[in-house]
Amino acid sequence: MKAVWYTRQGPPAEVLQFGEQPDPHAAAGQVRVKVHASGVNPADTYRRGGRNFPLEGSLVIPNSDGAGIVDEVGPDADPALLGRRVWLYNGQRSGRVLGTAAEYIALDADLVRELPDSASFLEGACLGIPAMTAHRAVTLGGELAGRAVFVSGGAGAVGHYAIQWAKRFGARVVTTVSSPEKAAHAQAAGADLAVNYHTEDVAARVRAFTGGAGLDHVVDLDFGANVAMLVPLMAINGAIAFYATRSNLQPVLPADNVMRRNLSIHGLVLNGAPLAARQRAQADIVRWLKEGGMQHTVSSVHPLPRTADAHAAVESGAKRGTVVVDCTA
Repeated sequence: MKAVWYTRQGPPAEVLQFGEQPDPHAAAGQVRVKVHASGVNPADTYRRGGRNFPLEGSLVIPNSDGAGIVDEVGPDADPALLGRRVWLYNGQRSGRVLGTAAEYIALDADLVRELPDSASFLEGACLGIPAMTAHRAVTLGGELAGRAVFVSGGAGAVGHYAIQWAKRFGARVVTTVSSPEKAAHAQAAGADLAVNYHTEDVAARVRAFTGGAGLDHVVDLDFGANVAMLVPLMAINGAIAFYATRSNLQPVLPADNVMRRNLSIHGLVLNGAPLAARQRAQADIVRWLKEGGMQHTVSSVHPLPRTADAHAAVESGAKRGTVVVDCTA
């Protein structure tokens, strides 16, 4: 099969190779997917680049998310999956080193779910880590109907899905963005208020949004940078779920204020989340896809031989949504 891989860590143009690799085959409990589209997440670039990750194998095919068609079913996997359009997650995670930047991937059947005809393969490649992380982060807030939810970075891949999940569960949503264009993008996802953190006083706008009652739940992409601002904005018995802490890995936590407000703080990495929570996310995603109305943002599309360009696009910080590799090109 055609594939992209690396045998050492470093910049994408220097370490990613394109060529032939052996075809994988479905083992017991697995399916093989003919990959049509592969989604590139920031963590995929960290793994390839060596940012807080060791080299995970002697040869690594990058990227965790994707979409395609099941063309082989192993023993103990549901034979009804054969020929199905599917989306998948955790392709290159949890000890698996052969990800979705390839024509085929073999993985546990539990990691794939139906992709209805209403969604394209490019859109299916956007789901995985972004949509499931957003679902988990939002649902950690419990019952959200009528409650105030803050989503930082509402124009990003996870943030855009988080806004949609929070609104689907009945919340009132305020989010932060960095430009008027991103504000429009976040509001198209359902945000009730988008605050430009470059030009506006975020804390003041959030207090006004909640009428001084405080935030019931937060979905945050940079806990280290935001915790000092967020804790005083929280309602009693509120919760914060963060899935990244980019600018400060060891922030100071105002423990007395957290305690007095009886706050719950959740750190989140998808592949370590409880299986039941991940399965609920998968089921809710498929249900919504069948109903229609879920928004996906494909930032750019790159042919498989140019996967290095896709990784560079993610690392540039200029993307909005998910960078996708077309594995059929």
